[in-house]
Amino acid sequence: MGDFEVKDEDLAGRIGKLETSHGVLETPLFFPVVNLLKREISINDILSVGFTTIITNAYILKKNRIVKQDIHKDLNFNSVIMTDSGAYQILEYGNIAASNKEIVEYQNKIKPDIAVILDVPTGKLEDKEEAKMTVDETLRRAKDVESIIDSENIIWTHPIQGGRFLDLLQYSASEANKRDKYKMLALGSPTVLMERYDYDTLVDMIFTARSSISRGKPLHLFGGGLPHLIPFAVALGVDSFDSASYILYARDNRYITRSRTFRLEDLDSFPCSCPVCSKYTPQELLEMDDNERVKLLAIHNLYKILEEIRETKIAIKEGRLFEYIQEKAFSHPSVYSAFKKLLTYAEYLEKYDPRVKGEIKGLFLFNEDSIRRPEIIRHHMYLESIKPLHDKAIVICGDKLTQPFISDPSISKIVKDNYMNADIYVAYPFYGLIPLLISESYPLSQFEIPKTLSENTIRISSDKANSILKSKYKRVELIECEGSMLHIMPI
Repeated sequence: MGDFEVKDEDLAGRIGKLETSHGVLETPLFFPVVNLLKREISINDILSVGFTTIITNAYILKKNRIVKQDIHKDLNFNSVIMTDSGAYQILEYGNIAASNKEIVEYQNKIKPDIAVILDVPTGKLEDKEEAKMTVDETLRRAKDVESIIDSENIIWTHPIQGGRFLDLLQYSASEANKRDKYKMLALGSPTVLMERYDYDTLVDMIFTARSSISRGKPLHLFGGGLPHLIPFAVALGVDSFDSASYILYARDNRYITRSRTFRLEDLDSFPCSCPVCSKYTPQELLEMDDNERVKLLAIHNLYKILEEIRETKIAIKEGRLFEYIQEKAFSHPSVYSAFKKLLTYAEYLEKYDPRVKGEIKGLFLFNEDSIRRPEIIRHHMYLESIKPLHDKAIVICGDKLTQPFISDPSISKIVKDNYMNADIYVAYPFYGLIPLLISESYPLSQFEIPKTLSENTIRISSDKANSILKSKYKRVELIECEGSMLHIMPI
């Protein structure tokens, strides 16, 4: 129970298999939040979209006697159920009428597949001492109930608190990681940041939590229900999400797409082909009874979230997750800020990015941001590590060469005349320098670049090439470099 197996990886993201009492889950996945006190949308409606998992609130179930024995039987749901503990109510109202032990014992009794202790969320606390109290109290509570949790039938989740205070967050994550009875860890308090569009701080939080825990433990993100942020979180190592965003937005007439949200009244037509959007127009939804409109909007919103999860998985399998989030970055300035923040952790992403995948896909390189993708970072590390065979380098500017460079007809005479007394490179954007003799190796000839490049891309690529040449060679001779994109300096 709780065994987690990684099946595929890209960047720090992965597709994994998590064993539960009601089947094996494939991550990354999303748990729609179900409030059983409200009936705008049913569990069957959620299932009809394609979800096989839900999350509901154990405190609400207990307080209102909705589930008394077995949650799967009482809800007539024979798939994976996760229960949250009531911490959201603590965040909203300051306290609840139940103790941590009572909530844990209740979850032991009703037997969800995944359960959470009653933690104390950091939320939007600005005072560091108050935030520290939430960390210490959450750790204390998790330790207090370790001896009574049913870890044979239930995957118990240890929340990570600390909010925007990254040192507290790191401490919370590393301490939680030591407790073996908790097979899943979960990052709390992101909702406030998402409401403020403070996505780059959220990236910091996810990186801090994920890099402080074992790769063998799945990481859940509470409240992560915005499609345009899901692939960024996955790229950093988040394995699962939950949110009520789909229904909360629907109640507010907000229509989710995979790049942004719209007000229903601002739409003349729907940019979607889900069953709801195929059947109705925005005007027809606006003229409906409130409950019916909320239900249909919620169903549409769920389709968008599920599409994003599936698209992110495809990107992982194809080894295109970097390109995918680079594309998504331009959906909103705050999302682009998140992308730029993610690039500051490029070495971390490179560390876990697989060097070899099954079917080779060529790289799509766009601008200076592409220089921070793992394959290019890895190439630059290789260039810095190799020892020159000669004290002279010959650099052929590759603007007019065909790929692979070693096979270009104009190269053979240069190689024949110089390979015994010089190391030969091709100068090329993004890579800086490509050793000619290995230029057929992946990904040195398997890539596409734009015809026009930004000045920053050219400058960074040129600086990288010149730095390597200056540090390794006494003499550098240039060939076919007049009018080249890169500015290579002879020595």
